[in-house]
Amino acid sequence: MSEIVRWGILSTANIGRRVIPAIHASSNGEAAAVGSRSLDTAKRYAEVHNIPVAHGSYEALIADPNIDAMYIPLPNSLHAEWSIKCAEAGLPTLCEKPFASDAAEAHSIVDAFEKRGVLLAEAFMYRFHPQHAKVKQIIAAGGIGELQFINSSFTFPVSDEANVRLSKELAGGGLMDVGCYCVNLMRYMTGEEPENLTATANIGATTGVDESLAATLRFPSGVIGHMECGLRAFRQHCYTLKGTQGMITVPTSFVPDRGADTVVNHWQGDSFTEYVIPETDHYQLMVEDFADALLNDREPRFPPSDAVRNMEVVDRLLAQVR
Repeated sequence: MSEIVRWGILSTANIGRRVIPAIHASSNGEAAAVGSRSLDTAKRYAEVHNIPVAHGSYEALIADPNIDAMYIPLPNSLHAEWSIKCAEAGLPTLCEKPFASDAAEAHSIVDAFEKRGVLLAEAFMYRFHPQHAKVKQIIAAGGIGELQFINSSFTFPVSDEANVRLSKELAGGGLMDVGCYCVNLMRYMTGEEPENLTATANIGATTGVDESLAATLRFPSGVIGHMECGLRAFRQHCYTLKGTQGMITVPTSFVPDRGADTVVNHWQGDSFTEYVIPETDHYQLMVEDFADALLNDREPRFPPSDAVRNMEVVDRLLAQVR
């Protein structure tokens, strides 16, 4: 392998408009090829996104000898099938969140890669943004005392009823699409798995998916988390941490605007500090970490086992509302 990871993009999904520029901008990777079920679609997509090679099938892309790693932005229901095919081909893979349709599929993906010793990670880009490291630093320094509550919200309205996010067959729904961030955030900040939880949701009469969902999770340390997510409410993505001596808010937590600084607000007693976090591309940091792990034969920053545990919590929440 060269010093640059040559990425294949398996699908022409819209999320590529964020990830492909990040690959182009990365210090250790390049977007080398894209695959679609239609060669014409692949060619148009490749032209728009400056990708040199287009394949008219996913199988052809996987078989391309000039690909070092695969990025999979397929609909949720297809993650397991095509991730496992990449594992069988020996292709290191970065698979979009949510990792699979359910925890059983997530386990099967991880098993396939572990069996063959192939690198695997979940594309949860938000975790690479330095604002969250700043939050953890404040907590570790005792800046809010003992953590008591986490509140997290991720909502936005979907106007196109044909959107894959509203498809039950493609494993859509508010929790799968955006609520998984809230779940992951709580697990990331506590370093724990919830010991019990409750959830309620509005299931779409036509879509059959949870279009809005709220949940409460209790963690072994006693931290209580509340989350709300959905595909019908006004756009918001934020979280708040409350402790015995202070509070932190992150008002643009998961998908900050490109080119914009973010802020971490910190109250401790009567003191208030606003930390300005310079603009960064967390997609670029994510793909650079994966490429570096591949080039230097190390584990990715966030192991695939975390993706399985996140799906297990998602399963438990969906079991309550279904």
